[in-house]
Amino acid sequence: MSARPEPVVRVRKQGRAGVITLNRPEALHALTTEMCEIMIEALEHWRSDAQVELVLVEADPASKGFCAGGDIKMLVESGASTGQEARTFFQTECTLNALIQSYPKPYVAIIDGITMGGGVGISVHGSHRVATERTVFAMPETGIGLFPGVGATWFLPRLDGELGLWLGLSGERLKGLDVLATGIATHFISSDQVSELKRDLIRTGIEALSRCERETKFSLADQIDELNRCFQMKSVRGIINQLHQGSSWAQSQARKIRAKSPLSLSVTYKQLRIGRHIDSFRAAMMLEYRIATRLISSHDFREGVRAVIIDKDHLPDWRPDQLFRVSSDFVDSYFSPLGDQELTFKEME
Repeated sequence: MSARPEPVVRVRKQGRAGVITLNRPEALHALTTEMCEIMIEALEHWRSDAQVELVLVEADPASKGFCAGGDIKMLVESGASTGQEARTFFQTECTLNALIQSYPKPYVAIIDGITMGGGVGISVHGSHRVATERTVFAMPETGIGLFPGVGATWFLPRLDGELGLWLGLSGERLKGLDVLATGIATHFISSDQVSELKRDLIRTGIEALSRCERETKFSLADQIDELNRCFQMKSVRGIINQLHQGSSWAQSQARKIRAKSPLSLSVTYKQLRIGRHIDSFRAAMMLEYRIATRLISSHDFREGVRAVIIDKDHLPDWRPDQLFRVSSDFVDSYFSPLGDQELTFKEME
């Protein structure tokens, strides 16, 4: 008889905490619909459980990352077909993100290691995010023909200045203390103290976080003024032109952005500008669902995954291949209502 497979998410009550452990190490815990469903069920159950004072979310301690994103293989295959499996995933992931964002109890995510895409969604919307020197944060979607989802419409524009737009367009990685400095993490601790911190959270509650660092200086502090000046421009082309005229750091950012999908950049720019004025997290989720269900069927998503993840030649054939060829009407079409296919939040009503 074959051994029973390990669950993709382990859920348990321990001490004062409800503990959720991501357990898909072969994919760096990239989220699947099943994983999101398990988390939703646990969070809904613990919401009214008086024995659970806080929720602790972690990845299997033996793995290298917290969560590397979503199930890209499934999204590509679904987008090339009917798109139904991808829509189900997005519906479930959006529901989970909204549940976390409005959760009434302390929600502590230990983002020790790679935290990208979907991993951002299940951490940054919680009340407490603990980074370590091993944390690597990024929203790299524009490099594979997608856009920064998982609530980025809400949280990226609410970072200081133009940090959010920079991160969303460039896909730049933040490491260690920079994750705290930008406000993406709320706490920082050395990775060799994480096990002890988890034990104390379970045993004594949220006060255990008092040992963590709460403030630090951003490594790009000297570039902040230039960053804000360049990224306040009224188009992606304007941003790139401004960057090209700047410091060596700014010019390096221009080169990185120019390599991304022109369609994804244009969609992301509009998304994050809208996000500054959107009035609720659920409205942000509805907007993202419209974009996501359309982009997964696009040429640029299939081509981006091929170039970056499958063949790894990093030579994508973007269509359109230049920013000036991406019309405003084309971009607007990704934001238009879906009619009776709109995102709903039945699970939380």
